[in-house]
Amino acid sequence: MRSPRRFRRTALAVLSAGALLAAAGCDSAGDGTTKGTTGTAEARDVLLQPLAAPGPGPFTKSTVKAAPSPSPTRSPEGDGEGATRTVHRISGVVPGLYGGTRSEPACDVEQQIRLLTADRDKGRAFAGTADIEPVQIPGYLRSLTPVTLRADAQVTNHGYSAGTATAFQAVLQAGTAVLVDSRGLPRVRCACGNPLAPPVIAKGRVAHRGERWPAYDPARILAIEPGVRPVTGLVIVDAEDGTWMERTVGDDGKRDRTPDDPPPYEPSVDLLFPSPGDPSEPVPPDTTPSAPSRPQEPECPESSGDPAEPPPGCPPPTDPDFGTEPPDDFDGPPSDEPWELEEEELGEVPEPTQIFPDDLEDLEDLDGREQREEVEEVEEIDRPMDSDVPDPFAG
Repeated sequence: MRSPRRFRRTALAVLSAGALLAAAGCDSAGDGTTKGTTGTAEARDVLLQPLAAPGPGPFTKSTVKAAPSPSPTRSPEGDGEGATRTVHRISGVVPGLYGGTRSEPACDVEQQIRLLTADRDKGRAFAGTADIEPVQIPGYLRSLTPVTLRADAQVTNHGYSAGTATAFQAVLQAGTAVLVDSRGLPRVRCACGNPLAPPVIAKGRVAHRGERWPAYDPARILAIEPGVRPVTGLVIVDAEDGTWMERTVGDDGKRDRTPDDPPPYEPSVDLLFPSPGDPSEPVPPDTTPSAPSRPQEPECPESSGDPAEPPPGCPPPTDPDFGTEPPDDFDGPPSDEPWELEEEELGEVPEPTQIFPDDLEDLEDLDGREQREEVEEVEEIDRPMDSDVPDPFAG
């Protein structure tokens, strides 16, 4: 039989464990972020994360290198409470989606490597979320590009708790420093070192929790999708002067340069809303293709001195007197009267040249024997074919 004292100790231990679990459960439900949210039900709770706030369960301390810039997202009309939530899907390689400062990385990648590799448990959890091995963390982080968001974007964030990574849905404020891969997909949030993944967009009503920033608008949220193919450079906006610049993928900004083929719209154009139909080939909403202009017709002179060489694009020149005569009238029925030829149409017909024997002496004085031979050949040709045939009716 179990003693009352042992039973009492067992009951107290069970109650204590239940109280700890209950407290942990309340904390999890309170911030709505420590439980996994990869399913549709959990995705209905979305945490708003201002650009400098570390958020729940940070993997590391902040590695943001540049000072946070104000959000370029336009302010909503009113307080935005009654606005309909709208998430716009867009490719991560769209020019102007990200920004940065020329020759200045948004995050300290080397510091991020040191922080993650110094804690084996966090490094292992981070690697598992990124689908890599812990020893691959340095190379993986160096392959990413440090930039800043230029619009509020929803992501699947991951906090660190009890040796594991816990997923939750979050909206990152425009201006947040992130590391993106070669397809333009955010992979690390530099303010906390948390790994990121594409968002899970829930249908129906969604509860936005956390601190709202002045420019927050639930109708203007991005869902960044990976580009169709990897790129070698991202075309982003320089935060200092608002111009285009290209940042090489995996570079810390030292090779920033002006793009050889800049986008056909200004960096200030709000091309994200509504988002382009083809994410890989963005076209700003206020830019419509203009109708092709007709080629300018060349100025052709009335006449040209050389008919064989007319100016380019001009018809060959004609005789100035051409077209002065009335055209032939072929519209009416044919006439029954016989056609008459005018004498001026025929002109004088020259008589054929004939050579007589009396003229041979003159020819000898001119050309000698050769001329005589030619004349004899002519006489032979002109002689009738039957001249040598005897007449059958003669004598």
